[in-house]
Amino acid sequence: MSIFYYDKTFDGLLSVVFDAYKIKHFPQALLAEGDIEPMFMERVHTTVTDSGKSDRVWTALRKKLSKQALNHIHHVWQSELPEADYLIFRYIRKVIDSSHSVETHFADEDVMAMLKLAKKVSKDTMYLIEFVRFQKTTQNIFFAPVAPDYNTLPLALRHFIDRFADQHWALYDIRRGYGFYYDLQRVEQITLPDENALIDGKINPTLLAEDEQQFQTLWRNYFKAITIRERINKRQQRQHMPARFWHLLPEMQN
Repeated sequence: MSIFYYDKTFDGLLSVVFDAYKIKHFPQALLAEGDIEPMFMERVHTTVTDSGKSDRVWTALRKKLSKQALNHIHHVWQSELPEADYLIFRYIRKVIDSSHSVETHFADEDVMAMLKLAKKVSKDTMYLIEFVRFQKTTQNIFFAPVAPDYNTLPLALRHFIDRFADQHWALYDIRRGYGFYYDLQRVEQITLPDENALIDGKINPTLLAEDEQQFQTLWRNYFKAITIRERINKRQQRQHMPARFWHLLPEMQN
């Protein structure tokens, strides 16, 4: 078995593609330093991430794939699934080696796997956008904890920059322990230095602005007022508002 080691970054993966074609040897597994090595290895190569290499590979892909297919590659990468990087590697190799477009070759297992996973990540991104609930803090920053299944926060940023360009806001992925802060001019990645800032995935009430609790009470009362109890359908409600988001939605709290 031939294996390649790399740093598990997207640019690193594209550098792997470059190296594989340069040395004319293609891996059967992609590992990070420290991963358990498989038995019966025949060849080992370590790829050093190089922006020049990754840019050349991405430029080649842009010539052969639509914008949608390029986005699918990014979406599959953001899934963070263990098999995602090697799936992308196989897909890119087929794109490069083919004399015609492969992105609609749905009989190919890798093409279908890419499409299905990209759709799941895209759906998770839309859920993130739909079920965000900002809360005003004492620092006049609108803060929202999120917990997507996949690492979709970077994919949703453009929506929030465009939609809330006149507000200071922060989105924080409580599953992955990082977020983004927007200061009206730029977005920067953040981590919360205070471990007490979040309690059970929710912002500490002592950090909320004075009128935030009142606003949340009004919002819950409005939600109850427009609800027709005789027509409540829990099954349908879960289809449109998955239960995994309820703990982050003020209107779903008692």
